[in-house]
Amino acid sequence: MSSFSDDDLRHLRRCVALAAAGLDEGNEPFGSVLVGADGRVLFEDHNREKDGDHTRHPELAIALWAVEHLTPEERASATVYTSGEHCAMCAAAHAWVGLGRIVFIVATTRCAELLEGWGVAPSPVAPLRITDVAPRVPVEGPVEELASEVEALYERCFRPA
Repeated sequence: MSSFSDDDLRHLRRCVALAAAGLDEGNEPFGSVLVGADGRVLFEDHNREKDGDHTRHPELAIALWAVEHLTPEERASATVYTSGEHCAMCAAAHAWVGLGRIVFIVATTRCAELLEGWGVAPSPVAPLRITDVAPRVPVEGPVEELASEVEALYERCFRPA
């Protein structure tokens, strides 16, 4: 039985769809959604690093958007849903702008484990957990019932043919 609400799962499924759309456009498969306290989707995006800027993560885009469009109180009460756990860069941005809860499907450590198993060179950024970077941010995940869908996207993107 899932400990996640139907709304959580709906938003997480949207993250999977965004990750797939990003992959179809030639980006790495990561998608994220920012949801306000009232349950409305405020912003969503997927990775956009295909042209060489590897900072173009959806979680960072959410943090930048939130600073420009939300009050500190609105940011603190919002939830970020994401297909993959925030990297260290995105976790730091999330904490610095004061966003609230994070719910992720696949853990950073699991992604790193898969990539290593496929012989992919390690990331230049350590695969830290969100709570190692931003210990006061409420975090929930992984979400096992959706993990296989995200891991299949990782395999399509990263596993050598």
